[in-house]
Amino acid sequence: MKYRSAEHVECYWDASGFYAKNPVTKVKISTDPVTASVLYSFSESRSVSDVAQELGLDENVLESAVTSLSSLGFLKSEEQGEAENDTGGFDAWAPWGKEGLSFHFSTRDAPFTESTDEVREEITKDPSPPIFKEYKNADRIFLPRHQKDPGHSYQEVLYRRRTHRDFVGAPVGREVFSTLMAMTFGVKDFIDAKQFGALMVRTSPAGGARHELEAYTVVTGVAGIAPGIYHYNVREHSLELLREGEFRDGLTRACDAQSGVGEAPFSVVLTSVVARLSFKYRHPRAYRVMLMNAGHLGQTFALTATALGLGPFQTAAFNDSAVEGLLGVDGVRETALYVLSAGVPAVDVNGDPVLSHPPMSLEGSRKARFE
Repeated sequence: MKYRSAEHVECYWDASGFYAKNPVTKVKISTDPVTASVLYSFSESRSVSDVAQELGLDENVLESAVTSLSSLGFLKSEEQGEAENDTGGFDAWAPWGKEGLSFHFSTRDAPFTESTDEVREEITKDPSPPIFKEYKNADRIFLPRHQKDPGHSYQEVLYRRRTHRDFVGAPVGREVFSTLMAMTFGVKDFIDAKQFGALMVRTSPAGGARHELEAYTVVTGVAGIAPGIYHYNVREHSLELLREGEFRDGLTRACDAQSGVGEAPFSVVLTSVVARLSFKYRHPRAYRVMLMNAGHLGQTFALTATALGLGPFQTAAFNDSAVEGLLGVDGVRETALYVLSAGVPAVDVNGDPVLSHPPMSLEGSRKARFE
């Protein structure tokens, strides 16, 4: 009888020992590190005797281990391999490697835990992380409290929204910038979350109102605001100066030289203070929520910028370490997730916004696969 290792199996250490795991079946076992060598030796279809000889193991002992690993789904016999489709429909995941598949399937079907008073009391035994981040000793610019009325219908804004990559050199007005920051990242209200205390509410949804996302802005062309890197202080509606000077080129390089960043008068980097979310939600599936929350804020940013007459741009294509280095965050406790930009859109000779892609043509239709 020959056996072969199942697809997607992982082996890893943590503080409590050595484990083998199949993220698709969710089977996880505590085992000896030699198991990793056994599974590797069965990367191709082989007999127990061949592998035992190769690894210098007793054949009877290995036979018993193989039987156990097979019953748990870590090894497949020849018969199983013939009866099953080896790809299992996972071809679509192949471009994302083991990492994407492992995270997704490891966090599938996570059990929902009802947030009872007992659960809340257990979670809140330790002090929760602060809901606001601030740089107390930083120089700061207080933004105007009066917000500009966008004055457009929801339908108009929704259908005007496009991603812009070309901007004119004109600076963005201070009041427009202030309105965009307040309406996207500012406090809308506070709620009483029982044992979790008072929590803020933004104009975008956030899991458990944890609001783990922080906004940093790299300013080059905003009227009345000196170029530099700032942290947006949500509670004060102010900009806290972290680094003074011109940093747009550095951010652009970190974003693979994308013109949507390189031509924008300002960009906003969203980061996540991980402990704010993990304090309450203690299952790795919460990482999905964190990414969704960034998307919620990104969409609010794009629609608000559009309503204010700006062209929005957004990208997740950036070098994490380089962006985090610019901001001065460690990439572990606080990590960069999303880069958003906006500016006055460039227009063509007809006064229409310059867009990367024109409206659909017959040629484009012929190249497309709609069904």
